[in-house]
Amino acid sequence: MGRVIQFVSKSERERIRLIEEARAIYDSIFPPADTRQDTASIGRAGGGDVGNLA
Repeated sequence: MGRVIQFVSKSERERIRLIEEARAIYDSIFPPADTRQDTASIGRAGGGDVGNLA
């Protein structure tokens, strides 16, 4: 029927863009928890295997 259009100011769009950019940079430095957990598990398993072989 009718469509509602919400006005978003230029400053609000810029704020959202900056937040998204900062979040992407943060995620590139500190990967999400599920990715770090997988990497940590692999590192521990590798370290444990090496210790058992020695």
